[in-house]
Amino acid sequence: MSGPSYAEVIGDPIAQSKSPLIHKFWLDALGLAGDYRRSHVTPDALAAFVEQRRADPDWRGCNVTIPHKVAVMDLVDDPGNIRGTIGAMNTIVRQSDGSVIGTNTDAAGFYAPLADLDLEGAPVAVVGAGGAARAVLFALARAGVGHVTILNRSPLKAMGLLATFGLKGEVVGLDSSLPPVSLLVNSSSLGMTGQPPLDLDLSPLPDDAIVYDLVYAPLQTGLLGAAEARGLDTVDGLDMLIGQAALAFELFFGAPPPEGRDDELRGLLTA
Repeated sequence: MSGPSYAEVIGDPIAQSKSPLIHKFWLDALGLAGDYRRSHVTPDALAAFVEQRRADPDWRGCNVTIPHKVAVMDLVDDPGNIRGTIGAMNTIVRQSDGSVIGTNTDAAGFYAPLADLDLEGAPVAVVGAGGAARAVLFALARAGVGHVTILNRSPLKAMGLLATFGLKGEVVGLDSSLPPVSLLVNSSSLGMTGQPPLDLDLSPLPDDAIVYDLVYAPLQTGLLGAAEARGLDTVDGLDMLIGQAALAFELFFGAPPPEGRDDELRGLLTA
């Protein structure tokens, strides 16, 4: 006998995830039966986790966070060729026939706050080269950005990403000085609670630059604080988190999130 349907978020670590708050808020607001949980899954337990959930008819799917966004691609079906395009999955959905497919809602979630800007030809810098960086670079390539500088602890790992997404640019170490870019994105875990800080000198940035930090725990990262001190426009990690969650919620529960409740949700997430 089946119970109520549920979805969840998996990662290692996972305690910091705000996804359960978001999805439960929307479930309550819509009056939908269901649950959304947080599950700590280590890399060596990932394959067993997917197989176990695949057999559970109440499981609608999961969001995937650090460090599983690339590894999970080997464990699920890929009808949208996410492997060949973005190269990372952040959303896994169980179909009614028991098959499990993977997709990516990060790219659209990341780009939503930037959609009104003209980024064509604009120089951009991205910190990090993991699964989140892949979604960011995929979205930026679609927006037609100009020269891209990737800052990463291991430059070699990041080299292939520029070619993968057809971007012109360079890869430098984290200790390199920033170029004068229009948009700076931190797609790494640096600055997250429990992780080392991201210490960048923002003085090379022009006065109209935008600083976007995907980290949301804490919401006011050191990077955003430094950007605001310089009077730069900022985008915090909640924008992407809510944007990607909205797309995943509809895949899990068959209904879009309620409209006009974002301010209320933000208040809940920042309380």
